[in-house]
Amino acid sequence: MTDPTMTDPTQDVAAHYGKGGLLDRVLSALTQAGKDIDRLTIDDLAPVDEFHSRRRLATEELARMLAPTPADHVIDIGSGLGGPSRYLAQTYGCRVSGIDLTAEFVTTATELTRRTGLAEKVDFQTASALTLPFPDGSFDLAWSQNVAMNIADRAHWYAEIARVLKPGGRLAIQDVTQGPGGPLTFPVMWADRAEISFLRTPEETRALLEAAGFRVLQWIDNTETALAEAAAERARMAARPAAPPPVLGIHVVVGPSFREKMRNAQRAQEENRTRLINAVLVREAR
Repeated sequence: MTDPTMTDPTQDVAAHYGKGGLLDRVLSALTQAGKDIDRLTIDDLAPVDEFHSRRRLATEELARMLAPTPADHVIDIGSGLGGPSRYLAQTYGCRVSGIDLTAEFVTTATELTRRTGLAEKVDFQTASALTLPFPDGSFDLAWSQNVAMNIADRAHWYAEIARVLKPGGRLAIQDVTQGPGGPLTFPVMWADRAEISFLRTPEETRALLEAAGFRVLQWIDNTETALAEAAAERARMAARPAAPPPVLGIHVVVGPSFREKMRNAQRAQEENRTRLINAVLVREAR
């Protein structure tokens, strides 16, 4: 659900996420879980379509921070399977346009949106985050979760977000940032290898956003919250050792490498190699 720079291996990033057969896998898992795949709800999809740190909880928290209204048009950059876009549209009544580099994500997001009855509120297209296919000042709000890690040219990306936002428009982000604990062990969720991972420190991230014309309204480090939630989940699983693994989950999207990627990402957070940041910023008038 992410995007590299113009000179980065774009196809490698798209291939990292697009494995083929995604829609069929998701619909099959939903059927096994007893869902009516012709009349899906956003809650039916939440275990599988929130492809970012802290899943639906993160989307709910960031949405409360952004507080869209029914009059707002939101751009979701790196929209993945479309879970947050659908959540925003149904919960807040806003219109949402999502873009993603991975064509398979866009196809899947579009079909799942149709099956939830939200196609009039939410649309998706395949595009680069560095070349957003919209005129200047097209959107009231912008949204992005766990996307920046695959983008090297942050200055260009943040300037592009500012371009498509109206003056006074707000941007909500959740990003994994570089911590002081040292380099990552790969693979992780957003990269199988270091060549497509471009973490910045929280301080660098904030400075680049401000240089692009954004002013910080809220800036929250959620790392400790994420660690506590992960520990609680492990405790719940340990208390039910005989329980079968869930049918629905991000593993449906990621495939066989899911456990290794989760283990490496969890270790990185525990060892302070990464930090998890939520922020809302406003685009200053120029």
